[in-house]
Amino acid sequence: MASIHPTAIVDPQARLADSVSVGAYTTIGPHVTIGEGSSVGSHCVIEGHTTIGRDNRIFQFASLGAAPQDKKYAGEPTKLIIGDRNTIREFTTFNTGTVQDKGVTQIGDDNWIMAYVHVAHDCVIGNDNVIANSVQFAGHVTVGNHTLIGGISGVHQFVRIGDFAMLGFQTRLSQDLPPFVQAAGNPAQAQNVHQEGPRRRGYSAERLSTLKQMYKLLYRKGLTLEASKAEIAALRGQVPEADADIDMMLAFLADASRGIVR
Repeated sequence: MASIHPTAIVDPQARLADSVSVGAYTTIGPHVTIGEGSSVGSHCVIEGHTTIGRDNRIFQFASLGAAPQDKKYAGEPTKLIIGDRNTIREFTTFNTGTVQDKGVTQIGDDNWIMAYVHVAHDCVIGNDNVIANSVQFAGHVTVGNHTLIGGISGVHQFVRIGDFAMLGFQTRLSQDLPPFVQAAGNPAQAQNVHQEGPRRRGYSAERLSTLKQMYKLLYRKGLTLEASKAEIAALRGQVPEADADIDMMLAFLADASRGIVR
């Protein structure tokens, strides 16, 4: 049986794995599922159609699965899905999706999400991201994998953040941030290529050099976006292990309907 503090209120229809622990004064609604090994701190509210995977650590005062802050929302049974092994700190607020989009807000695996982070409706956050205190994601934001998002930053609705991107402290991001790019400021401006994350994941010196070349073609050569894309595509084959990075960058740029940080 799950370990539930006697002051917690857990709806009988909620599905909690046997190894789940629930702290004092927490409330868990009827449409909530929580997987093996996850812990929920005190004074949390988990409601809506919310599914939480394995081995998550949810700290006190988190609010997960509340209705979206969207005036068009009319009570539809939209969802929040959280993966495995996430750390979710105090006073975080994750809302469910809306029928105007996919109807799901989704958090992947192995994310480190610090206090006061807000994840609005229909956001999709990938895996292994570090999201610092008080970051605010508006609706429909997409975050890739292995990103670093600096504290007290705001991300405009529908913006995309690519894999291994880095956003500096207190940044206002209103356009897409390509993979491997480090940006900061209000409004955000590209600062450099982000190499430290890839380096920690074992990228070779040659592969890191290709990342730097892509950054220079995007931001330092005075090229149009279309010309930059053509030059980046021409890098294929020079360092075969970097071809996947080139393809990822080109796929991201092909879908940059909001424009990219410049």
